[in-house]
Amino acid sequence: MLYHVYDLQHAAIAPFRMMAEATQAMFLHPFVPASYTGFGRAVAAGAEILERTTRRFGKPTFGLRSTTIDGATVAVTEVDAIRRPFGNLKHFVRATDRKDPRLLIVAPLSGHYATLLRGTVEALLPHHDVWITDWTNARNVPASLGGFHLDDYIAYVIDFLHQLGPGTHVLAVCQPAVPVLAATSLMAQAKDPCRPLTMTLMGGPIDTTAAKTKVTALAETRPIDWFERTVISTVPPWYPGAFRRVYPGFVQLTGFMSMNLDRHVGAHMNLFRHLVRGDGESAESHRTFYDEYLSVMDLPAEFYLETVERVFQRHDFPNDRFMWRGVKVEPKAITDTGLLTIEGELDDISAPGQTAAAHDLCTGIPEAMRGRHLQAKVGHYGIFNGRRWREQIMPRVRDFIRSHDADELAPVG
Repeated sequence: MLYHVYDLQHAAIAPFRMMAEATQAMFLHPFVPASYTGFGRAVAAGAEILERTTRRFGKPTFGLRSTTIDGATVAVTEVDAIRRPFGNLKHFVRATDRKDPRLLIVAPLSGHYATLLRGTVEALLPHHDVWITDWTNARNVPASLGGFHLDDYIAYVIDFLHQLGPGTHVLAVCQPAVPVLAATSLMAQAKDPCRPLTMTLMGGPIDTTAAKTKVTALAETRPIDWFERTVISTVPPWYPGAFRRVYPGFVQLTGFMSMNLDRHVGAHMNLFRHLVRGDGESAESHRTFYDEYLSVMDLPAEFYLETVERVFQRHDFPNDRFMWRGVKVEPKAITDTGLLTIEGELDDISAPGQTAAAHDLCTGIPEAMRGRHLQAKVGHYGIFNGRRWREQIMPRVRDFIRSHDADELAPVG
């Protein structure tokens, strides 16, 4: 009933949200004298804070219309190349004949939409032919289409790599480090010609015993049935995915916010001050970040619970017992796929050591085909977004991929 109560509460406060919108519009209107006073700006700022904290944010768009290649502006078109019930494969088609490495970015299915990686895609577009997994909000998938398990996620990754063909590189951000490692291992075991040339794992929980965080502590101190009772709910009948069991996005968002509550409260207090002072640039920066951060999606319950149990409680990979549909997954079978791990010094979600543990599992990869990078002074989000990502991390990823690409490549612009 949790989901039903949440929706009813959201409907109940709708009049207050509309009043806040009307108040903001009135006290910002140039024909209203109060809009030029400190009092008027404070009222408008308070109304915006109220409206934003009661709004349900929808799925954002990537909005990447162009990139710069060799100093020239090149148009970019987003195309859903492959459609599946629980996720599509999106291609960022660049209007150029330039030959660059083909890169599949596997986005996390952990609450936020794939657009959280907008900065990741934007920085890579000048140097790569970029594709990305675009997962579907589980509440919009009819229950008649069945469940979506961790094994299904791995199958999607394998299928997408087959669709892209030989010579593809793969990059996983956060949670998908585990299924991408599993998919690459299975393809190596089968000597699949479409196995990736390189595998870049960024801030992922390969071995959560390597470094403890609040996330690992919660998972290890609660039985799996506690998670099922506490955070799993049923989609209300007015959604396309009626009666599907999910881990609701609003519950996840509560968890995200509570981990750094002081920081988020402070950020909204700063927004109020920026609005009162008329600092439009700082206010817009806040809106841009939180419009994305507050946009969340529901996860299939079975996928979430299996991930908690197999990755955070049983530690299947480091304990050498990771299975996929009855087949044991053997990372040591990977011999000709380059492995690059990226970690952030201040990462409090996938702490340093958790991702680098992949090197200990992939014993068949020659040292010359490995790369390790620990980025100083960045947390989890900074690994794949922001200035240090663009200036220090992305060039390492780009150069690692190019150094292992089979085709003759254009020079780096």
